Amino acid sequence: MGNLERAGDFCAEGPGQELKRQSSRGSRRKKRLLLAILAGILLFASWTLYIQLRIGQGMTLDHNHQTDVGIVLGASLWDNKPSPALQERLEAAYEGYRREEYPVLIVSGGLDHPQMRLTEAEGMAAYLEERGVPKERILLENKATSTYENLLFSKKIMQEHDMRDATIVTHRFHGARALDIAEFLGYEDPQFALAPTRALNLWQTRGREMLAFTKWLFDKPSLPVDS
Repeated sequence: MGNLERAGDFCAEGPGQELKRQSSRGSRRKKRLLLAILAGILLFASWTLYIQLRIGQGMTLDHNHQTDVGIVLGASLWDNKPSPALQERLEAAYEGYRREEYPVLIVSGGLDHPQMRLTEAEGMAAYLEERGVPKERILLENKATSTYENLLFSKKIMQEHDMRDATIVTHRFHGARALDIAEFLGYEDPQFALAPTRALNLWQTRGREMLAFTKWLFDKPSLPVDS
C-alpha cells in the first residue's frame, strides 16, 4: 500500500512541478553568480580607487632639506643612451646636484636585457658626466632590475660610504611606491625630487603603475630588508 501511495504522489506531482524546482534552482544559481560578479566589480573598483589615491598623494612629495646623496632610479636605455623618460629623471637629479642639495649621486639600474652594451647605471653616469657632474661624484649600482632592488642595493652603497640620508629621484607617478619601498627598507627620512612626466602618456603610465604597486604590496611580506 505504501508503494502505491508514493507512486500516486509522484503521479499527482507530475513533470511540471519538477521543472519548476529545476527552474528555481537555476534562478538561485544565477543570482549567486550575479552577486559574486557585482562583489568582484566593487572590490576591483575600491582597490583601483585606493591605489590611485596613493599614487596621487605620492605626486606631491617635496624635497625639504639637504641629504648626503641623491639616488636616481633607473629606466630604459634606448640604443645605450637614456630614454626620454630617463632623461627627465636625470635632469631632475642634475638640477638638485647643481643647487647643492646633495654632493654625490648614485645611479641605479642593471642591464635592460643581455644584448645591451651598457647597464642603465652606466648610461646614466655618461649622461650626467656630459652635463658636467664630475665622474668621482657619481657612484654606480649596476645590478638592480626593479625599484625594490634599486633602493636595496643603493642602501648598501650608502652604508659603505657612511651616508645617512638620501634624496630619491624618480617620476611623480612613481613617488608613492618608491616611498613605500624606502620606508620598508629603513631609509631615514627619505626625501624626493620628482620629475614631471612629459615623455610618457600619464594615464597609461598610471595604469601600469597601479599594477606595479599592487604587485609590490603582495610581494612585500616575503622580501628581505637587507641585501
